[in-house]
Amino acid sequence: MKYGICPLSIVPMRAEAADTSEMVTQVLYGEQFKVLESRKKWSRIRLHFDGYEGWIDNKQFQFISEEDDRLFINQGNKLASDLVDFITTSEGHLLSVCLGSTVSASTYLSHSFEGKFISETFPKQHILDTALLYLNSPYLWGGKTPFGIDCSGFTQMVYKLNGHKLLRDASQQATQGEALSFIEESEPGDLAFFDNSEGVITHVGIIMADHYIIHAHGKVRIDRLDHSGIFNIETNTHTHKLRVIKRIV
Repeated sequence: MKYGICPLSIVPMRAEAADTSEMVTQVLYGEQFKVLESRKKWSRIRLHFDGYEGWIDNKQFQFISEEDDRLFINQGNKLASDLVDFITTSEGHLLSVCLGSTVSASTYLSHSFEGKFISETFPKQHILDTALLYLNSPYLWGGKTPFGIDCSGFTQMVYKLNGHKLLRDASQQATQGEALSFIEESEPGDLAFFDNSEGVITHVGIIMADHYIIHAHGKVRIDRLDHSGIFNIETNTHTHKLRVIKRIV
């Protein structure tokens, strides 16, 4: 079995082995994965963190040994804590990295990182502080960074930066945690899930105090939350239908 690591800022993972294929998620600097299949230009991988699978360009990752892969997993991760920071390569060039990148990989990659990082688990009340760092980030299908992020990428990265693991898609995240019966039972930091007309969960956001929610819809924004769903305070309309509230932490 082969293993790999991402040595670049942001690498798109695609549904199929083609540049024109849908981007289903992104691989950030320092993320590790198992290489499931290799072709001339593309490889199908499975991310260690959330088990997500897809295709990435062979020019955009570096193979690592199984021993090094296991070593990295056991030593724990240091995640970049600023919106944007920089890695210095062995050639002395700057490489930008985003919030949540695994900068502990820099030593193995012969890079240098001198910025701020986090490596601990934070209490639940810290989740909203992290969420607000992404406020006004534009919506991007498959995105995981402050420069473009989708609803489940947003919740996953916020939880990851606080030391908690969420799966990648909203429907997957909805299988985690404890279901709550009413909004009144929820606490800031809990997750609210929303479904479409076919009953499929397609959206997720982070509950705030006083019946507000922060979520990625057009951009990372703050709206009202009621028993019907999300009420957009700019358009005075409900945009998402509430399905379930989950407590993860």
